[in-house]
Amino acid sequence: MSDFWSLVDGEFGPVHGRLLVREHVVGALGHRTAQQALDAGEDARTVWFAVCDDLDVPQERRWGLDERQARSARRGRSS
Repeated sequence: MSDFWSLVDGEFGPVHGRLLVREHVVGALGHRTAQQALDAGEDARTVWFAVCDDLDVPQERRWGLDERQARSARRGRSS
């Protein structure tokens, strides 16, 4: 689960990501939110990829940013 939340935070940001997980309904998850699917015992990896598919997250970002990209992104946001 910690990897799931790290990926959510890395892709969408901690505030927006938490909102998406709680509120965004994903058809591939049985028309449930990611949180509902997780609470029902769905595998976090399955949930993450369903969210990625639904929100058109590019393949190259589905495993998160490497550390160099993350540092660069943080610098870009703060300027």
